[in-house]
Amino acid sequence: MFKKEGGRMATSVQVTFDCVDPHRMARFWADALGYEKEDHTAFVRQLLDSGAITNDDAIEVDGGPQFADVSACRDPDGIGPRLFFQKVPEAKEVKNRVHLDLHLGKERYEDEATRLEGLGARKLWFSDDRGSACWTMSDIEGNEFCVH
Repeated sequence: MFKKEGGRMATSVQVTFDCVDPHRMARFWADALGYEKEDHTAFVRQLLDSGAITNDDAIEVDGGPQFADVSACRDPDGIGPRLFFQKVPEAKEVKNRVHLDLHLGKERYEDEATRLEGLGARKLWFSDDRGSACWTMSDIEGNEFCVH
């Protein structure tokens, strides 16, 4: 964190998604953003060994035990916000109230939208009515996001 004028610290931000499959979502967004999916294997093993959690609280993912109901990915450079994914019983049904905007610039946005489709995202609609071209897309669980 950086000190602002007057000594006040900036607040770091984590963006949290409700989802059906937190590990699949963390993998999608890590690939989409150039982030790293967090590996909680050592911590989950420690909690299992100590009896703090049970086998029902963990699942095998990517060759090691992970939390069954949560996952995360983070910017390897520590600049962007951490993305946290928590399992909920219901699927997404309505438009999100908050979404991510991926700012790539007019030279890259179209190629990036196509790359994201290859990861499982879908193009929903195109607009250029506010001065810049933008694809509104959905991720693998239907959450909308924009590619500019």
